[in-house]
Amino acid sequence: MLNSNTPWLVPEIMDVVRLFDCEDRDFTHYFYFERDNYINCIEYGGEVTEYHYAQPTADDIEFKRYAKRSAKLAFYELLHSITGRSFPYGALTGIRPTKLAYMETEEGRDFKDLFFRMHVSPENIDFVGRVIKTQRPYYAKKGGQELFISLPFCPTKCSYCSFITAPISSTKKYVDAYISCVERELASLKPILSNVNSIYIGGGTPFCIEEEGLERIYAAVKALNLPPCEYTVEAGRPDTFNLAKLELSKKYGVTRICVNPQSFSDITLQKIGRKHTAAQTFEAYAMAKEYGFDINIDLIAGLEGETPSGFENSLKTAISLNPANITVHTLSLKAGAKLKETTRRLHIEGIGEMIKISRQLLTQAGYEPYYMYRQKYQAGGHENCGWAKPGRECAYNIGVMEEISHNIAVGANAISKKLFVNEGRIERLASPKDIPTYIAKCDKIISDRLALFGQQG
Repeated sequence: MLNSNTPWLVPEIMDVVRLFDCEDRDFTHYFYFERDNYINCIEYGGEVTEYHYAQPTADDIEFKRYAKRSAKLAFYELLHSITGRSFPYGALTGIRPTKLAYMETEEGRDFKDLFFRMHVSPENIDFVGRVIKTQRPYYAKKGGQELFISLPFCPTKCSYCSFITAPISSTKKYVDAYISCVERELASLKPILSNVNSIYIGGGTPFCIEEEGLERIYAAVKALNLPPCEYTVEAGRPDTFNLAKLELSKKYGVTRICVNPQSFSDITLQKIGRKHTAAQTFEAYAMAKEYGFDINIDLIAGLEGETPSGFENSLKTAISLNPANITVHTLSLKAGAKLKETTRRLHIEGIGEMIKISRQLLTQAGYEPYYMYRQKYQAGGHENCGWAKPGRECAYNIGVMEEISHNIAVGANAISKKLFVNEGRIERLASPKDIPTYIAKCDKIISDRLALFGQQG
């Protein structure tokens, strides 16, 4: 149990405590601030340890930022000394290490100094630098809008998945009404769309719906008369692919397709609740390749029963197909996932080796990391990372993850983000996760979005 004289620091501290799996231990925390010196005193096991973090502070915003940072660092150093454990991103618990690096750079500091101070491993300091280097052309022309469309339908629900998706067999009755709402939402965007960088239709598994429904979505996007831009469909599971859906995608201007097997091991696929085989992944990939799409393949490191050698086999197989992008996720324990019901912590033997292998093999194959993000309860404290052949990066992923462009999102569980650049803030508008609730509140969602994006940014 954690007791602190500064309650608003508790959530930040607990992120570190959970990282070390020490929630059941008792800590008493005292925080003080004196002349740009942040002092954290931690009482544990009858002993009190004092940590100092010196940082010049200009205003209240900086004060809160540095107070949180100092508290996390203090607990990380204490728990490291107690347990002997360390983590690849040290005391950094945020989901966007690159964004923090950009903030440091924009304030005239070398981000590497802060990352070293926060005990980020040298390998990961360099890795973040590689991501930033790849993003440089996109970051230089930041701005504009990204359009996201949520189609939360899947054939089955995977054991690790926390999305609102449910098997299509139980949600099929909502599909027609859902698509009607998405059509209305898209039509309502005409007054607020300008300078659209990309379109992204995500899931779930968008190819899970029938051709007629998919074409309705495509037609609604086409009716917006947007200039040609990057256009991604996260088609999803290989067993949902067919020529008719790919033909429709090509007809309506889609440029990028995601084939998401997660593993090329049939045994692993069965364990996680997938109903397709590795052979079907090859078939789906070959079909998509015939249409000239840029193709992304998703893999997950740390799936049930997989060893580093097994993951390496899947990675080598993906590389052999020569897709434009390969995304490597680290398994994460998420609220709402079946896996979370039976597992408190992910202690996956060899997870660090899997990430190391992915970086080595993808680099050797000519891929560069171009966006990354982290999640709470991620195995080994690692990251998710998108890798691309030079010039084949997904602009949507960079714009949204780095929060350098407005995100206009429609559908259930979609989160729109408007950037107020001059004020240094972001305002979010989240649609309901539950499909029936989303359908019932469609009019209000449209009204609220128009009000948000009608504001000056």
